[in-house]
Amino acid sequence: MANPYLPLWEYIPDGEPRVFGDRIYVYGSHDRPGSDRFCDYKLKVWSAPVNDLNNWVCHGTAFATREFRGHASDTDWTDNELYAPDVVEKDGKYYLYAYIVGAKGCVAVSDRPEGPFKLISRYSYKIDKHYDDGTFIDPGVLVDDDGRVYVYCGFQGSYMAEIDGSDMYTVIDGTYKEGIIPVEEPYSFFEACSPRKINGRYYLIYSPQKGSCLDYAVSDSPTGPFEYKGTIIDNSIDYPGGNDHGSLMCINGQYYIFYHKMTNGTIMSRRGCVEKIEILPDGTIPQVEMTSLGFEESLNPFMVTKADTACVLKGGCFITEHNIFDRVVTGITEGAVMGWKYYDFGTDDDPFSLKLKLRGTGCRGKILVCLDSDDSEPIGSAEFSGNGGIVSAELPAVKGRHAVYLKAECDYTGWAKDMFKGRALFELEEFVFVK
Repeated sequence: MANPYLPLWEYIPDGEPRVFGDRIYVYGSHDRPGSDRFCDYKLKVWSAPVNDLNNWVCHGTAFATREFRGHASDTDWTDNELYAPDVVEKDGKYYLYAYIVGAKGCVAVSDRPEGPFKLISRYSYKIDKHYDDGTFIDPGVLVDDDGRVYVYCGFQGSYMAEIDGSDMYTVIDGTYKEGIIPVEEPYSFFEACSPRKINGRYYLIYSPQKGSCLDYAVSDSPTGPFEYKGTIIDNSIDYPGGNDHGSLMCINGQYYIFYHKMTNGTIMSRRGCVEKIEILPDGTIPQVEMTSLGFEESLNPFMVTKADTACVLKGGCFITEHNIFDRVVTGITEGAVMGWKYYDFGTDDDPFSLKLKLRGTGCRGKILVCLDSDDSEPIGSAEFSGNGGIVSAELPAVKGRHAVYLKAECDYTGWAKDMFKGRALFELEEFVFVK
């Protein structure tokens, strides 16, 4: 499945991936397109077989602070929004840790990894001065090999504690510890703790003060000290960036970074994405770029590409949802660039054409087609008019693996070009390469 890896109508940011049995589960927040607030009052769970990552299933509402159709509220002390959950397994049961805005955090349990989860308790602790007064912001949980349980949290400051494994919600006295990831450079901790144990090392993935990144630090102990190692991914490179939150997971021997990217011209409308990563023998993770690949090795140019799978959007254009069926790249003005990485064009010598489906805005111009870089020499162009519709670019033979970039040009000169400066030229719905 390409990015975003869930159905294009679904908005699941803050994804915590977990493999339980033969399935990969994603636990995350739930955004609402068009909302002026982060997240929702319910948590949803999606999963797929580890050997079929194109077959995602929605398990519905797993936990909620308000009543939804078919699901009662799970909290009687708050109806505030739910953020950034995590789920771990211990002794055959699955425990959900949820952050509730402005309210005491809580722990819920299920016999199944997909839930639904039933409330056990709010956190129980004896801490003289708790960093966030018991809300346990963005909890990430680690069940170590010896069965001990740790929770890592924080917003503009980090902290952790050990949880009593016999009830999974009581903080063990004397284990609370602040500043596990410093706010000073180079750590620059901001939020979104997510712990992982990989090859005997303890990793904390988190969002730094430049919130578009996922950075990581490593320790030989679950309680630190943690050493800063660098950035795994940055969702703002050649794309409208914003906050990020995610984590690592190994699926069939391949490690992935799960993260999210922005749509609808806002940081409050986010969709889950995934990229392959490599963990080197010394434990470091080279930074990866944001692509349209998701779980795929390459994109098929001869299958229809939906415009909203773009991983490069420059010059003010962005993805927006008109309705549940209809998402486009909009705000395409003179010089705007849209990009998709990476297509495999094969090995034959036949030329081909690119067919693009547009919505007109009363303007005319050209769409330049470039390979590998948006400043490379165009290999062809498609003319468009104010009516939109289907337009075509005749292209030479292309072989091998390439990124594809589309650049918008306004077909006006002189005073007319100045008049149309900043005006949206068209909206892009989808395209396909045809032989």
